[in-house]
Amino acid sequence: MLGPIKRNWRVLLLVVVIIAASVALFAPQFAPDTAPGEDPDEAGQGLTNLQYGLDLAGGTRIRAPLMGYTATNVEFGGDNPSEVAANVAEQLEGVSAREVNAEEQDEQGGEVEVTDPDVTQDEFRAAMDASGYTYNDIRRGVTAETRDAAEGVIRGKINEAGLSGGSVQQVQSITGEWFMLVEVPGEDRQDVIDLLEERGTVQIDIGYPDADAENGTGVEEEVLIQDDFENIGTASRDENDQPYVPVSVINEAPEGEDSPAHRFQDAVVEREVASDTGGARCDFDLDEGELNEGSDACLLLVVDGEVVNAFGMDDGLAESMVSGSWAESGNFRLTTTSFEDAQQVSINLRAGALPAELDIAGEGTSAFISPTQGENFRFYSMLTGLFAIFAVAGMVFLRYREPKVALPMIVTALAEVYALLGFAALVGYPIELAVIAGFIAVVGTGVDDLVIIADEVMSEGDVKSRKVFDSRFRRAFWVIGAAAATTIIAMSPLMVLSLGDLSGFAIFTILGVLIGVLITRPAYGDILRRLLTVR
Repeated sequence: MLGPIKRNWRVLLLVVVIIAASVALFAPQFAPDTAPGEDPDEAGQGLTNLQYGLDLAGGTRIRAPLMGYTATNVEFGGDNPSEVAANVAEQLEGVSAREVNAEEQDEQGGEVEVTDPDVTQDEFRAAMDASGYTYNDIRRGVTAETRDAAEGVIRGKINEAGLSGGSVQQVQSITGEWFMLVEVPGEDRQDVIDLLEERGTVQIDIGYPDADAENGTGVEEEVLIQDDFENIGTASRDENDQPYVPVSVINEAPEGEDSPAHRFQDAVVEREVASDTGGARCDFDLDEGELNEGSDACLLLVVDGEVVNAFGMDDGLAESMVSGSWAESGNFRLTTTSFEDAQQVSINLRAGALPAELDIAGEGTSAFISPTQGENFRFYSMLTGLFAIFAVAGMVFLRYREPKVALPMIVTALAEVYALLGFAALVGYPIELAVIAGFIAVVGTGVDDLVIIADEVMSEGDVKSRKVFDSRFRRAFWVIGAAAATTIIAMSPLMVLSLGDLSGFAIFTILGVLIGVLITRPAYGDILRRLLTVR
């Protein structure tokens, strides 16, 4: 009973891989996530779970640097990084300490960067000189830490917006300048630019009546800032169809300090957003940026420096604020004027704020591939793949003129590509033109290895004994194993370096080689042994 299974376990393993690939390709459980409210049947994925990249689905590609300047090899003179950042920020008019970052590195000194887009290189140089810190040079661009943080924030924005198949990576130009490369299949260019240009800063200010202020409105800024929020819900609507984002404010702090929830609670009571008589009734003019006559104090929702909504407080929440019990939970609702604003606020809070602005309009470039053009690419890519398969099949049949040798060779080679497609569907890797080129390379190298096996086995005439077959097969397998190792070594740099589409080509070529050496070549050997030997 176990004898046939033991002798043909490699073929059975190949069958298992094909079944697993089929499940990954067609099972609904592995279907890619769709955007909120999007119909999965209209997500453009077709019958399979494959995701298509920019080339094959259409969409937007944006390549832009992060704006800022970095002073290198800075001597901190005994100051810690926070003190250095604060001292340099003092020398830059209108620049907050959060837009100046300092980091100690090694005995050669640290780095200081400014991410305010309005600061010029000469102004930054003058500020560094005025602060008394010596440095080696000031270069355009931000630090590696800021680039890493920006990459994570952009990826978070793409994911929270439900943009399926989007990707972000850092790429370096020939001149050494770093760029953020963002690709979002199926999305319009302006929509992606709008998403990226939002720095994503969200804060709560309090606008209150102030007779001494020029317009009668005083503003207490940053009563809550981005880092003060803990749990952020998704955009929702209340019973009155008012859009809002449910959040909770952090209610814990180091010993001797007030938590953000307690600071916020104290501020709204002090400014009489909440009082013994109840909650405030807000009447704020968003266009003029001031309280209308007779309005109580207002909570101002500020996104990227712009007031997008103003709201008062209901009596129940005000009562808990005055009694001091609200800070124990910190639950709160950020109401907005539209559901789209609520979605954007949720995205910004969840993804965080970009540490520096992207220079899309200046040194950045953007490209849009229409869905129709992407569909044409898919069609012609399929034709190219079919042509390659039939061309290889024709050459194999011309060489051997024996279906029992050539047909398993073609089927086995196609099984490799099918397994790769299953892997792409399983991990959600978008199929690009470079990936398809990798598939074609896998077919070519795979058939080449199978030809080596067939030639070695049949080189000394017909083989009837399984023992003789196994001996010849082992010699052939050493050859293709060495060739596979060479291919993997040659492709590895392309896989790990930030070389855009070439990484996808290298990944799937290496994966195809590994599947071939570990699964399909041994399975082909078992099939050939069964067809050619009699004992």
